[in-house]
Amino acid sequence: MTNPRPIDPGVRIGHVHLKVADLERALAFYCGVLGFELMQRYGTQAAFVSAGGYHHHIGLNTWESQGGSPPPPGTTGLYHVAILYPTRAALVDALYRLVEAGIPLQGASDHGVSEALYLSDPDGNGIELYVDRPLDQWPRTSEGELQMVTRRLDLQNLLASRTA
Repeated sequence: MTNPRPIDPGVRIGHVHLKVADLERALAFYCGVLGFELMQRYGTQAAFVSAGGYHHHIGLNTWESQGGSPPPPGTTGLYHVAILYPTRAALVDALYRLVEAGIPLQGASDHGVSEALYLSDPDGNGIELYVDRPLDQWPRTSEGELQMVTRRLDLQNLLASRTA
């Protein structure tokens, strides 16, 4: 099915709302490890966190999931939430936060257009932390079409850039 009218190019994903089993544990990860700011709580059932004072980028709730477990592999649902960092230095800082908290990566990829770290939050939700390369550096075919790739990201190089 083709869409005769494309969506307005100014449309953005405003926030994601995640079901979590334990609100305090989720806040410890999103605020304590990743560094998001707690904007508002609804008692012990929900919280909204953001970067830069926005009303919320991530909603966390236990309305249907208190004490629950992650969905089993092979089921539908959220693959991952991608969190875009403004600079490579900010992504390096995120990597240091993960290392300091002892949170393992599940992958690290160079996609040509971006550099990305992959992990799970305490509830098993997939998380991608990434930084885009400048548009003029994106790989393209000889016909000018975007050509994303998936290559191993050199984490040592990324970490070494912290002091560079």
